[in-house]
Amino acid sequence: MLDNLVSNYGMIISGAILLIAYVFIASEKIQKSVVALFGASLTLLLGLLPFHGHYDGDLGKYIRGVFDYVEFEVIFLLIGMMIIVHIASRSGVFKWIALQILKATKGHPKLVLFALAAFTAVASAFLDNVTTVVLIMPVTFVIAKEFDADPVPFLITEVLASNIGGTATLIGDPPNIIIGAKAGLSFMDFVNELTFIIAIIFVISVSVLIFLFRKGLKATKEKMEHIANLDNSKTIEDKNLMIRSMITLALVILGFVTHDITGIPAYAFAVAGASFLLLFEKPKEIYRDVEWLTIFFFIGLFIIIGGFEANGGIGFLADKLIELTHGSLEAATMFILWGSGILSGIIDNIPYTATMAPLIAQVQHTLPYAGEGHHPLWWALSLGACLGGNLTIIGAAANVIVSETATVKGHPISFMRFMKYGALITFISLTLSSVYLYLRYLH
Repeated sequence: MLDNLVSNYGMIISGAILLIAYVFIASEKIQKSVVALFGASLTLLLGLLPFHGHYDGDLGKYIRGVFDYVEFEVIFLLIGMMIIVHIASRSGVFKWIALQILKATKGHPKLVLFALAAFTAVASAFLDNVTTVVLIMPVTFVIAKEFDADPVPFLITEVLASNIGGTATLIGDPPNIIIGAKAGLSFMDFVNELTFIIAIIFVISVSVLIFLFRKGLKATKEKMEHIANLDNSKTIEDKNLMIRSMITLALVILGFVTHDITGIPAYAFAVAGASFLLLFEKPKEIYRDVEWLTIFFFIGLFIIIGGFEANGGIGFLADKLIELTHGSLEAATMFILWGSGILSGIIDNIPYTATMAPLIAQVQHTLPYAGEGHHPLWWALSLGACLGGNLTIIGAAANVIVSETATVKGHPISFMRFMKYGALITFISLTLSSVYLYLRYLH
């Protein structure tokens, strides 16, 4: 009976599981990794996905099993980079870099804001956004106190910059890791295609924010001198660890960059770097601080979406998208860019991207692209999903962490106060992205 139900209504049942999981993830009533794992277990128990991959002689094709749908490239890349960044941060090196940048600005408030934003954006391109904002926030509160200023403008600018900067590389934001794995895009593909437009978006967005916050960016000569002469000599807590972790991180990134030459996937370099650093640490302590909730969230989510894909749901949505855009590559690209931007500001951009990636994998074959470079639909998804995280305070994990920390420190950031700036920056970002995609791929 269950087999008949799944064979007749598998797409509806798997779609319902996915939709209900989305609702619970967005409501945050239950921790999202629990929602994802519960949905995954339902998918398996109902037989929506086979436990093992096998060749079907009648159909003449390979039937994918549950582990064929879990993107282990994403999982291992995330774990490896989490370990490397956590170990490196224990040395104090990221705080040291931030303070050096501040000293270089000579304490001018507007330059300080730009420098903090630039550091956050560049760091977010190589570390995950959450790690970057966690590292920069303590410095921000110290600087705001020295200026006797409200830290909220600094915090808002930093979190917006982290989401912009994270868009530029494969490892900068989880949606890009998902897209890279599904589309077969390398670290350098992201750098070559997105760094130019992200740099433009960053400069324009931060300039707009500096203008909007200009009244609060003032300081006396004495305060400027104090910041320019901050003591940064004792920030590095473990010099040997700093040297070891920075060399390892540099070599891992070099591995990402040379992927097209070596053919070695990014996750292999990340895991190798993490394994090397763990030789000098107490593994239990390091493993304890890996964001396992995020890892299990990804695994559960891949299984839920795999169930929907295996039962024809992704194919159905792909047909509807082609029908809606009348088979126009230009219309589909803009639809995905703006749709992703708006939806990613409302719901978590990770499950959204995980759902859209297999959809685009099917659509791109129906909307062939005759130009140079990779298919523009992937870049539309990347730009929309990552930049759309700036729309609201719940649009990205980094936004939520900054908001919660600011509240604890006595500087709450309300939903509407954040959105006033986030919506403007998102609109600017998506508009510039539209122009870039059109000129680069579509005209």
